[in-house]
Amino acid sequence: MIKNKPKQIGDLLMQFLRSEGLETPLLEHRIVNAWPTVMGEGVSRYTTDLYVKNSVLWVKLKSPALKQNLMMMHSEITRRLNAHVQSQVISDVHFL
Repeated sequence: MIKNKPKQIGDLLMQFLRSEGLETPLLEHRIVNAWPTVMGEGVSRYTTDLYVKNSVLWVKLKSPALKQNLMMMHSEITRRLNAHVQSQVISDVHFL
């Protein structure tokens, strides 16, 4: 009888998701869901649409002034969102 080392269920789940090609879509979904938490309620109120395409988070905003301010912070926002999901999911944030 062969005994294997016990594995954490989280590690097994991530291994399964990776093998089925589901890890990236899951992490992208987590990034979009993290936006209100990371950016706060004030910014979220002016956000109308978020999606990830080609490792870039696209964010549609209602306020041109807010868009200008966030454009100057895009590197910091990218870093904070990736840190929140504990993975390098997006490479940049673009605002529409």
